[in-house]
Amino acid sequence: MIYSKQDVLHNESQSIKNGAAQTIALSLSNNYFILFAIAILGASNYQVSLISSFPSIVGMAAMLPAAFIVNKLEEKRKFTAYSILFTRLFLLLMVFLPFIKSDHIAWFFVILIAIMNLPGTFMNLSWQAFIGDLIPAERRNLFFGQRNKVLTLIGMIATLIVGLCMKAYHSSNALPYQLLFLVAFIFGMFELYYILKHKEEKTNLQLTEHYSPFSKHLFQYKPYVTFLICALFFNFAWQMAWSLFSIYQIRIAHATAFWVSLFTVSNQLSQIVSYPWWAKMANRYSNTQLLIWISIGMATAPILNILSTNFIYLFIVNFFSGFFVSGTVLILFNSLLDATEEDHRTSYIANYNFLLSIIAFIAPQVGVFLLESYSMNFAMIISTIFRGLAGVLFGIMAYRMTQSKQLDYKQDKISM
Repeated sequence: MIYSKQDVLHNESQSIKNGAAQTIALSLSNNYFILFAIAILGASNYQVSLISSFPSIVGMAAMLPAAFIVNKLEEKRKFTAYSILFTRLFLLLMVFLPFIKSDHIAWFFVILIAIMNLPGTFMNLSWQAFIGDLIPAERRNLFFGQRNKVLTLIGMIATLIVGLCMKAYHSSNALPYQLLFLVAFIFGMFELYYILKHKEEKTNLQLTEHYSPFSKHLFQYKPYVTFLICALFFNFAWQMAWSLFSIYQIRIAHATAFWVSLFTVSNQLSQIVSYPWWAKMANRYSNTQLLIWISIGMATAPILNILSTNFIYLFIVNFFSGFFVSGTVLILFNSLLDATEEDHRTSYIANYNFLLSIIAFIAPQVGVFLLESYSMNFAMIISTIFRGLAGVLFGIMAYRMTQSKQLDYKQDKISM
């Protein structure tokens, strides 16, 4: 579907507003899930790892029906809005958790977050397919670079304000968390409103026969298969340490809610500064080439974190790692869009997200297993090694793509 320049600019504006509301909602909720689970609900390390990985199981179960439904939609806007509504309603349920007196309340929270990913999967898939249709390929690097910069700035400000407010409360006080979840729900409603403000033309479904998300045709498209192998390994290495960072900061470094917020702000501040740079580099070099350096940069984060428990030091390390996080967010998503066929993009995205859900379930479990079986240092070092190996894979991918382009060029010259 081709949109006029005016419609594209309108949709870009609404996308930024929608993203701003979403960012605030997530900054007020997701950033504090693990701290809430540990400080208020008394969650164990294993339960903390499940908060990161258990939603992936639900995501896998939801991916096939989600892809089937999204592929059949003439308009994705309303479906995305309904998915947002049902996802954010779970935040209201979390407000009442501290009132429940039960020894199993931490497990209830883990299950609640997992089930929330059911409509969340529908929301993410429909939004990715929706925005992929609205934003022309030639504008993606520039637009998503600008969008991510603005949203990260908003998220940083929201996190900083929350951190300052949380400083006034004792870490065992449930009230500030309840207020956070309530306000997050309200911003979720703004998120819904702005998604409905997008302009979308109906798709003629008779013109396109969509592949199943598990069709063998998807794996016959070499650019996608090559990207898939490298991206899944990278995400495994990346997500292995997600729970470890939180456990290290809270249990080992004994960071308060205020300092956890500052670590997030530090990371986000670096992302704001670096997004424009990554967008420029993406237009100058191939996404695959950039992913090599991103993987190497991301490899430094785990090992740098365990060198000290000093809060100022951790603040600086989070600022440094944020530079590569921004590159990961921007380049990976653009690489996925580049590696897919436009007519079947929803099926490719669904397939990628389904396989990514498997990785998202396994990786944190592996990280916590290494922590419990050996030590925090050992688990972090393994994550660093794996992230470095992901850079090697992306290097092989870049080389093969270069060779393939050279071969296509030679064949074109012969045919002429």
